[in-house]
Amino acid sequence: MKKVRGFEILDDDARNRMEALVAVPEGDIDTSDIPEWTSDDFASAVPFQTVWKPRKEQITARLDIDIILWLKSHGKGYQTLMNRLLRKEMQEEMQGDMKQLFTAAPR
Repeated sequence: MKKVRGFEILDDDARNRMEALVAVPEGDIDTSDIPEWTSDDFASAVPFQTVWKPRKEQITARLDIDIILWLKSHGKGYQTLMNRLLRKEMQEEMQGDMKQLFTAAPR
């Protein structure tokens, strides 16, 4: 089976299991073995984004020259800026529903 940077592509059986898990209503999930958070737990919590970094993938993309010049006019880190702008647009479109990334049909 083909690997993508350390991850195996899901076969049909694995994809079907993932889709079945996503479809389970929250009320049907047994969370009795998970302890309730205390005020100390909340006080020491850190935002998810500070401990999770998405995997980066190098791509080649064709952009209009005026966009490239505008990005580069912001100085060093223009690719990071481009990624931040794209991420903001993605999050606004998805309205925080990251499940869409994992349930969308591959294109």
